[in-house]
Amino acid sequence: MRIRYKKTNDKVITPNRANPSDAGLDVYYSGDETIYIAPLQNYIVPTGLIFEVPHGYYLDASNRGSMAGKQSLITGAHVIDSGYSGEVFIDLHNIGLHTRTIEPGQKIAQLVMLPVISFIPEEVSSSTEFYNTPMTISNRGEGSLGSTGG
Repeated sequence: MRIRYKKTNDKVITPNRANPSDAGLDVYYSGDETIYIAPLQNYIVPTGLIFEVPHGYYLDASNRGSMAGKQSLITGAHVIDSGYSGEVFIDLHNIGLHTRTIEPGQKIAQLVMLPVISFIPEEVSSSTEFYNTPMTISNRGEGSLGSTGG
């Protein structure tokens, strides 16, 4: 599948994959100045890219392993719908103990194309109506964190 994109200026780095088998397309910080993100703060980082996402799909801005694991910089929630026609920004959160820097041209996230499964929510009025017909093969029920052991 091919999707079209547009750069907002001539300095924007073309999105790419480091390896042909990578699921994500690397995107870069398109600004001119170094960004400083203090611990427990976030910063909305411009990519300088506008994507034409086809109907039935969305782009998900995902963490880069090295940034999350080594620098404690993670992406916020990002859903880039087919109806969005603006520049893609990446919300970076510093969950670490030290101020982190983002330099112009630095890789900041990876975009993964995913299919959208349309659904219509249907409200039920009581818990006895809920799960009358098994929707799953699990007997987990309301079990939460740690409910399956370990």
